[in-house]
Amino acid sequence: MAWLTTPAHARWLEDETDRLLDFGRASVVPGGFARQDEAGAAVDGPLELWIACRMTHVYAIGHLLGRPGSAALVDHGLAALTGAFHDDEHGGWFAEVERDGTPRDTDKAAYPHAFVILAASSAAAAGRPGARALLDEALAVSEQRFWDDEAGMAVEQWDRTFTTLDGYRGVNANMHTVEAYLAAADVTGERVWLARALRIVERVVHGWAADNSWRIPEHFDSDWVPDLEYNVDTPAHPFRPYGATIGHWLEWARLTLHARAAITARGDVAPAWMLEDAISLFDASVREGWDVDGAPGFVYTVDWSGAPVVRERMHWVAAEGVAAAAALHAATGEARFDDAYTQWWEYIGAHHLDRVGGSWWHELGTDNQVSRTVWAGKADLYHAVQATLIPRLPLTPVIAPALAAGLLD
Repeated sequence: MAWLTTPAHARWLEDETDRLLDFGRASVVPGGFARQDEAGAAVDGPLELWIACRMTHVYAIGHLLGRPGSAALVDHGLAALTGAFHDDEHGGWFAEVERDGTPRDTDKAAYPHAFVILAASSAAAAGRPGARALLDEALAVSEQRFWDDEAGMAVEQWDRTFTTLDGYRGVNANMHTVEAYLAAADVTGERVWLARALRIVERVVHGWAADNSWRIPEHFDSDWVPDLEYNVDTPAHPFRPYGATIGHWLEWARLTLHARAAITARGDVAPAWMLEDAISLFDASVREGWDVDGAPGFVYTVDWSGAPVVRERMHWVAAEGVAAAAALHAATGEARFDDAYTQWWEYIGAHHLDRVGGSWWHELGTDNQVSRTVWAGKADLYHAVQATLIPRLPLTPVIAPALAAGLLD
């Protein structure tokens, strides 16, 4: 049964989008958005830049979908990004602020800064006041502080004053920089952001992934030499785990296809490796990540031989699985991708969806019962909401600009 072309399934996806958007409204607190606990209540503690950006992005999508009340939440997020999170003295954005607006983590990191670009792009696509100015500033900071033109990659982390650059380099931040640059290219019409996204994709996917049996190295030193033993003693780190991260293979496969479609839409010929490598990444994720230890679900990480390391099942990996399958089906028309898509939504429906408390369980154990080894609570909506929309949209433009253009299926 071909779910990806079934109108009834599209209606279910729309209902799930709305269910998620309704759940996330309780995350709104003075100064931004908080993580949510398992019942949906806002969690106490400092406010995080990446959460504020993701939720602003999500409610920009909600506004573009015509969901009343979403515009006020987008504007609330923009106020946080131009207010307490913004470093008026040195530029850029603080990673964390206290509830009273006092900076708590003053380092300037590429990962949340990429989400500032994404949030501003989506808000600009939604026509929200001040969003385009925020986007222009975020792109300038990215270009001046994080973009390493010689490497064709983004560097990782500065101190508050942008004086001292940390020696660590990471692929996760670059993955979200690709996502952000693709959105910026669509919103601004400036091809430089697509060109830079392609440079990152080529180095990571067609270089390191292809040369390493599709097990993408995540951690590097300042010369971009892989550190394959990084965090070997803390393998379940939520942002920098040891080994190779299965969900990122799926995410890179999808982003490669978005970039490929963007190149083609602008009248250029996309390199043949882009589709071939996206398929290879997808196949590797299934081979080494899905149902590999006697129970359904994707494991979190594997070692450099492909053996599972952290076996917990993360909701974001399943979300990226259905999104990648949908993207590959759109690019190839092959039924096997629809089959995988259907199988994984069945799994999500059986295990990740919390039909009582709302949203999705963010982590399951190997028995597919709720686990809290890496993630407690229900941090944000970003991956889940996108998984409900990517199957209903073209590969280019990306989500918010596509919705603004009326391209929703």
